[in-house]
This record gives sequence, C-alpha cells and structure tokens, in this order.
Amino acid sequence: MVKLRLKRCGKKQRAVYRIVAIDVRSRREGRDLRKVGFYDPIKNQTYLNIPVILYFLERGAQPTGTVQDISKRAGVFMELSLNQQTKFN
Repeated sequence: MVKLRLKRCGKKQRAVYRIVAIDVRSRREGRDLRKVGFYDPIKNQTYLNIPVILYFLERGAQPTGTVQDISKRAGVFMELSLNQQTKFN
C-alpha cells in the first residue's frame, strides 16, 4: 500500500519536509516512490505537484493526517471529486 507522507529534511531546529509517495513499510527517511511536494512550516510555504498527487490518490494512496490537511488547504480534494464526477458522466 502506498501513502502520501512527510519526509524530514533540513538542519537541526530548522526542519523542512518533502511530501512523498512511499510504501507503508518504509521508514520515514526511506526510499520514496516519487516526490510530490514540499512543505516549510516555519515560512508556511507549500508547493504541491497536484497532477501527480491526484494520480496517486486515484490509485488508492492514503494521505497521512498532516498531508491531508495541507492538501485540503490547496484544494486537491475538490479537484479529485471533480475528476471523479467527469469520469462517471
């Protein structure tokens, strides 16, 4: 199973995170399948590659709580529901 979760980068006391698609059995800094975004909690900056995130979500990837909150703020789930509605019509 694939999850979308945060991978810690940066220095001590100055953490930044990559949002990655990763196998659930891998550790936090383990090998990721694909980098899908970036999150800096100190500067409150976020970069998301929305088409890639939608690709993984449509194939059953589960986001962690924090990644889900970040994605909600960016409107990823609204786009996902729009994509699913157009597929069924």
